[in-house]
Amino acid sequence: MTRESLGTDQWPVRAARGIPRDEALAMFDLAQPVAVEEMFGRWRGSGVPTGSPLDGLLERYGWWGKEFRDAETAHPLLFATRSGPRPVNPAPVPVGVLRRLPALAHRTPARLAFTAVRPLLTTRRPKARLRAVEHRGVVTAAMVYDRLPIVDVFKRVGSRTVLGLMDLRGLPDPFFFLLRRES
Repeated sequence: MTRESLGTDQWPVRAARGIPRDEALAMFDLAQPVAVEEMFGRWRGSGVPTGSPLDGLLERYGWWGKEFRDAETAHPLLFATRSGPRPVNPAPVPVGVLRRLPALAHRTPARLAFTAVRPLLTTRRPKARLRAVEHRGVVTAAMVYDRLPIVDVFKRVGSRTVLGLMDLRGLPDPFFFLLRRES
């Protein structure tokens, strides 16, 4: 595993199939930092299976990606709708359940309940901000949620792809995801 192998679009394809957590952390550490301004735009998201109890959860709920209009205007959760991706307010997310009972969030009744209330959670207001933060010894772009104890940290793994590391207070291991810049 080298920094050069991150510059190709092969690593994200491999990561999408699943990799061990330690390898994901090593790749994250090797990846290039990202400036806040480089994150502006709309990004299509997908999880990176690493054995986290949160693996596959976002996709199961219809997560589409993220959007950053500027440093102060970030939409952390875009969900697929018939009329295209729409921002959803993440504040009602039961973070305690995600930390203590993640299997509950994977169950069909939880997903169906979210699907039923999701239209009520749609918002036009930003729910996060972009900042340069130091994480694992490197300064890089990160998204700080307004009302949740979550920081998503970004590093470049391809010409149009970043690796995200979700740092959730109380969750011992990070959750990884990929973002690909929308054309």
